Amino acid sequence: MGEIEDAIERADQEAFTHEPPKTLKGQIGYLMKQLKTTRAVAAELGVSQRSVERYRKGERKHPPKTIADKIDAAVRSRWQPLVRKRRRKQAAATGGITVETRARFGYTAPVGTTDDGRFRRLTVHLPPEYARRLFDARDAGASDQQMRGIIAEGLKDVYFQDGGSRATGLSDVEINDIDYLDLDY
Repeated sequence: MGEIEDAIERADQEAFTHEPPKTLKGQIGYLMKQLKTTRAVAAELGVSQRSVERYRKGERKHPPKTIADKIDAAVRSRWQPLVRKRRRKQAAATGGITVETRARFGYTAPVGTTDDGRFRRLTVHLPPEYARRLFDARDAGASDQQMRGIIAEGLKDVYFQDGGSRATGLSDVEINDIDYLDLDY
């Protein structure tokens, strides 16, 4: 996953109304409900089918850290899909999306101005239109670079051009060298 995809996933997880299962047995049980077979769970986690059976029965309670992290990530990525969907729908319709980032921004502007990128720390609320475009692009399988472009366009309109009242000659903004990026909606 790319940085934008990770940020969307973290923002989705902040919407949980109940915590996902914490015990290994509970997590494997949840994955079994979702994926139906031990073979499918094993393929998802990259372990043997027998290991999944041991985790499920409680014969093995402490998997290696890398496997435990994969189990937790698999559960969290499937947890409360309707809550996630409702929250995204609200952001795309009325709420918009808040982008908090520290990254290098480069931009193209008229002759006589600088196009040297520099690090900026920004927290900017983008209108619902950008949230909708971002979620549609993600659902369509867009690359991280394409999703960066949507966020960069929103930052250009809202932050750099202040809705058209300044920097009107600014034609293109790029996000490079992301130090961190968080989304909230």
